[in-house]
Amino acid sequence: MALLSLVLLAAAATPGLGALVEKWWDITFVNANPDGLFERRVVGVNGSWPPPPIELTVNDTLRVHATNKLDKPTTLHHHGMFFNKTSYFDGALGVSQCGIPPGQTFTYDVDVAGSGQWGTYWVHAHASGHYVDGLRAPVVIHNIPEAHDYDDEFTVVLGDWYHDQHADLLKKFISRGNPGGAEPVPDSALIYFSHNGAYLRSSTNPNAVGFSENATLPFEPGKTYRLRIVNTSAFSMFFFWIDGHDMRVIEVDGTDVEEFPASLLSLTVAQRYSVLVTARNDTSSNFLIHANMDTDMFDVVPDALNPNTTATVVYDKNAKTADGVDKDAYFDFPDISLVPTIKEPQQPATHQIVLNVLFDTMTDGTNRAMFNNITYNPPVVPSIFSELSLGKDAVQAQLYGPTSFVLNQFDVVEIKVVNFDAGKHPFHLHGHKFQIVHKSTDFTSDDPVLNPPLVEGQANPVRRDTVQVPSMGSATLRFVADNPGAWLFHCHIEWHLEAGLAVTLFESPLEAQKILKPPQFMFDQCAALGVPTVGNAAGHTGSDLDGLKLGPFQQKLGWRPKGIVAMTGCVLTAVLGMATVAWYAWGGHISDEEVEEEVRRRQAAKSARPSIFSRMRGKN
Repeated sequence: MALLSLVLLAAAATPGLGALVEKWWDITFVNANPDGLFERRVVGVNGSWPPPPIELTVNDTLRVHATNKLDKPTTLHHHGMFFNKTSYFDGALGVSQCGIPPGQTFTYDVDVAGSGQWGTYWVHAHASGHYVDGLRAPVVIHNIPEAHDYDDEFTVVLGDWYHDQHADLLKKFISRGNPGGAEPVPDSALIYFSHNGAYLRSSTNPNAVGFSENATLPFEPGKTYRLRIVNTSAFSMFFFWIDGHDMRVIEVDGTDVEEFPASLLSLTVAQRYSVLVTARNDTSSNFLIHANMDTDMFDVVPDALNPNTTATVVYDKNAKTADGVDKDAYFDFPDISLVPTIKEPQQPATHQIVLNVLFDTMTDGTNRAMFNNITYNPPVVPSIFSELSLGKDAVQAQLYGPTSFVLNQFDVVEIKVVNFDAGKHPFHLHGHKFQIVHKSTDFTSDDPVLNPPLVEGQANPVRRDTVQVPSMGSATLRFVADNPGAWLFHCHIEWHLEAGLAVTLFESPLEAQKILKPPQFMFDQCAALGVPTVGNAAGHTGSDLDGLKLGPFQQKLGWRPKGIVAMTGCVLTAVLGMATVAWYAWGGHISDEEVEEEVRRRQAAKSARPSIFSRMRGKN
């Protein structure tokens, strides 16, 4: 058995079921220049960037004391964690909490032991765009023992990087000046590594973290390594491979799977894979690690952007690095073919939700994202507090706003996502993993290769928490509603979430009222921010949703009442004009004096009206 598994087995044999792993994070602005091209202000932790990686074991409890030293509320979302019986620690602003006020501390308890989870995860902000500005880090939970043997492991962090602040980018993105909805294109791609809870240092500066061409992985001949690969991007999907080495997938989003060979991995935003890589038996050459952005997702590829970043597997620092090998073609990794090592049969669905994805220019001139033609807006009362304060009325979905669904306890929920948009989208479900029971690359096709039938009774479908749905494709997901609380389902491209591509699932509201007990400091922080914690989505009783933001709405094409009236007027004017011409042609006439008087009358009436420019000034 490999060395790491022996160590973990020894840990399992010691008394006690785990430890309390505490972290104190001061969330601050710092300066960083990871791509070497531009130093900018970023959101860091304890005065440095990137925020520190977190490692713990399956029996531990993670406690993070997060102190907000920024100028806006922030949160931490431990992506992929279930938060059974503590959904208020999920960290989604406006859903599970009000946000950490500037200058205050929020303590997140992540009950790893109680959730029964292990694998590769990450933590990131879920408020104010702080995730785009850098508040993100990998989280590794070691199982005891692991399902696969290996000698050592590294975490591989992929990410896109912007030189401009999130707030400035968002202002340009959601604006009348961007009616087509072109997303901000990153300025760089990043790849960096951690090992045993610390980032690996730069090959050129031992006092700094190594990024991309200055990042190296030390391999020893013949050893087998586990690489935990995390895409922490705000927008970019990556294609990943290692020259001269084969990969075998053994984990997807915290689910152990049977070994599956892979020459290339595609990782959309928020996805994770673990692969086994066996080192070569010679040290004569080093090899490149490739992380190439999927530029098909970008409206334009700026000349200054290098979308293909590389790091290096190093056998001998004095050896040369072999020339890079490009791929003939990129492809999406077939995650639906993976087989979990712990079997969970597919169950028949008892509750179905169909979500149609659409982007469009709205009545206010901005481009927004929609599920079922409705764009998401945060509620006045964070969702979890509405669910807990509405009493027996909490089962009424309409009280939570138009993008809400209520689930009964132990429903087998099927979510079918149908993507009518021209782009790919990574969809993430909070509080659960889902089974992927069906995928289509063209839901309009009769070709069973492109649009196969959904097969019931599958023995063991793959389980993960983030799935990519291509343009004109669909994905059908199933999970059991066994985790009472309020959970987001959303596109994990940050720009699309902020454009409204989200819904909220209110799971077992009456049961949630029995078991969920948010700590008092959460209510105190809401009060400090002036955010109510009682009532429906608008903070009222009953069905009164006055004050809840709705829209913007899609432009209504075709003939509307005002247009019909205007066109009728134009047609009548034209008919009268032609009749007048005909009258003169037929000899009918009025005197010259009458014509002159009519012209003067019309000019006087026109002069009395304000000009269009004065009307515009009046509005402004």
